[in-house]
Amino acid sequence: MAWFRNWRRARILKKYPLPEAAWREACARLPLLHGLSTAEMVRLRVLTTLFMRRKSFSPVKGVSLDLKRRLTIAIQACLPILELDIDYYNGWTEIIVYPESFVVMRDLPDASGIVELRHDVLSGEAWSNGPVILSWCDVRHDSYRIRPGHNVVIHEFAHKLDMLNGRANGMPPLHPNMPIEAWTQALTRAYNTLTRQLEHHRRPWINAYAATNPAEFFAVLSESFFTDPVHLKHHEPDVYEQFVRFYHQNPLLRTGAWP
Repeated sequence: MAWFRNWRRARILKKYPLPEAAWREACARLPLLHGLSTAEMVRLRVLTTLFMRRKSFSPVKGVSLDLKRRLTIAIQACLPILELDIDYYNGWTEIIVYPESFVVMRDLPDASGIVELRHDVLSGEAWSNGPVILSWCDVRHDSYRIRPGHNVVIHEFAHKLDMLNGRANGMPPLHPNMPIEAWTQALTRAYNTLTRQLEHHRRPWINAYAATNPAEFFAVLSESFFTDPVHLKHHEPDVYEQFVRFYHQNPLLRTGAWP
């Protein structure tokens, strides 16, 4: 029931407020927040407070996770849901943080169907109904300065949004006023454009990793939406419009580049 949910949230906000100095310091170090209004920063703080109570941080291999580092991750994780709701991150609880990139071993079939063990070096990973895994080295690299098109926290939490309606496939649960056809048309056309560029050995404007599959395409585009909205709007205006409608945000307004 809505009243009970709101009561519980109000109780958490009152009982477990974020330390003012730590909050201000963490926000000041994150250029991704520049341009947010006072009202948006208030909402972000509420979401971050709830996020910190709902999620557990598990450091591994000796990485240090003080409050400042946990806030660095939590604040950026909450930015995509700024105009959505903390319940978009329901169904899982843990964030595992490695000091550096980590190795994942997978059994994958080759073209002939023979299963081979492959070692992938990753900066982040999101499991359906499971944890988000991050490399602190990569989080730090992406957080304290804008790297257009790159933000591992945004990327992995975009996967979590994508997984809300099942397996990650590049289509998160769209809002009732968002026709599936418009989303599919915009992203399919953009995905095909990217794959054609790579087939012809042309350097794309976006990270080529986006061509891996539709799920990675959505996650990489989400990185660009928040860290490089000018180029996303320029190269893929229809995709940009769909993302504005899904995230209920318009990051171009924060850059001063909106006409």
